[in-house]
Amino acid sequence: MICVSIGRGRHRHVIAEHKHLADNGVCLVELRVDYIQGAVQIKRLLKDRPCPVIVTCRRSSEGGRWEQSEEARLLLLRTAIVEGADYVDLEDDIAAKVPRYGQTKRIVSHHDFGKTPADLTLLHKRLASLDADIVKIATMANHPTDNLRMLELVHASKVPTVGICMGDIGTPTRILAGRAGAPFTFATFQEDRVMAPGQIGWRQMRDVYRYDALTAKTRVYGVVADPVAHSLSPAVHNAALAAAGIDAVYVPFRVPAEQFDQFLSNAPRWPLAGLSVTIPHKEAVLRYCRHQDDLVKAIGAANTVAFGPDGMAAFNTDATAAVESLEAAIAEQETLLSDGGMPVKTALVLGAGGAARAVAFGLKRKGVDVTVTSRTTERADKIAAEVGCKAVAWNSRHRLPYDCLVNATPVGMHPNVDETPYEKDHLRPYMLVFDTVYNPESTLLIKEARAAGCRTVTGVEMFVRQAAIQFRIWHGVDADPQLMREALKRATASAKLA
Repeated sequence: MICVSIGRGRHRHVIAEHKHLADNGVCLVELRVDYIQGAVQIKRLLKDRPCPVIVTCRRSSEGGRWEQSEEARLLLLRTAIVEGADYVDLEDDIAAKVPRYGQTKRIVSHHDFGKTPADLTLLHKRLASLDADIVKIATMANHPTDNLRMLELVHASKVPTVGICMGDIGTPTRILAGRAGAPFTFATFQEDRVMAPGQIGWRQMRDVYRYDALTAKTRVYGVVADPVAHSLSPAVHNAALAAAGIDAVYVPFRVPAEQFDQFLSNAPRWPLAGLSVTIPHKEAVLRYCRHQDDLVKAIGAANTVAFGPDGMAAFNTDATAAVESLEAAIAEQETLLSDGGMPVKTALVLGAGGAARAVAFGLKRKGVDVTVTSRTTERADKIAAEVGCKAVAWNSRHRLPYDCLVNATPVGMHPNVDETPYEKDHLRPYMLVFDTVYNPESTLLIKEARAAGCRTVTGVEMFVRQAAIQFRIWHGVDADPQLMREALKRATASAKLA
């Protein structure tokens, strides 16, 4: 069950949002009365409530907005109990001061905005001893292992327990809490109005992650990166999983580089079934992969991992997706050569990251004469040596004509939509221009290339194709690419509004 937190300054706004949520199927809301301006009217908030409520009045030390005296806060909580609130949230230092009364259930909570304590079991035992119907522990995650410890605590607890790790690193606990056995998790009413670090919007929890459908048998997949909050892969993969009726969920894992080794060593504890791997882990992951496909061996990097009984298997779907995207665009305009070869002979790849290397390698394998360039000359030289192609200085990228131009840099990505890595005066109608940026789909480079009469391929095509190949590797069935494409565009539109 998803509990949606409502924090508004006026009673009528709280009541209106409560009704809206109940009308949309939400079965539990948290009324953050510390957000209300002026005197809090508990009776008004609870009268004719459309679904059960948790009454919470949080101090600033626990991330709240209560500015009045502690005596007034305790009186407010006791009043909520007398008025028959379904639940009342009591921090561990006041639980003994507020006696049980009537049918109101007691949530005894502990918050730590700095860390996740080393001994969660001891903390839980103390909270449970304070006449708790439900124990709630919310701590800051500083390491991916904090998530595991929290979820394992929830799963092992005899007293119903809500265990949440806050912050970007802690996101998996919010999504997987129910799978571990928590009675509910918390979400925010609006994406841009969070009441705790890392809180997720209730629509996203319901529609993208399908929180209420997750069980202990649900397989766990995800994307591992740092940062990861910007990733739209969860929207795409979860939409495909729902359409295929597969009991699995795809979760974002923020894992700093120095914590990656331990994260992978703990993979069986989640347990993980598959991962999309992106910056900065595409090369480091190979140390753990017993099996590697030919592309991975040649490129020296992976973007996909599958976990099996005989170890981890690594794949690289980026290179295949890039070449397939180019070929598809050419085929649509009936310019593909009759012998099946690439109708471009030369290509300039902008960038020196994992995507640039994958694209350069994929084009090289198709017989294209590839040149790479980057603002960091040493990195471009390194890729050129690995792929077996040429490198030129960034300032020289406009000097020679190329049949194909590929942008594998983040230039032009939202929110920097007015930037381009290639001057429009050097675009020619015979060129095929491919931009791997997918947010926005129509980057400035793509717009200017179309205006110049160039054939274009957007990053959406490559993103969807690589995701579809990943889906087939993990699940043994094909995803609907159009469904993935629509999910990506919806998520992109939502990201712009956030």
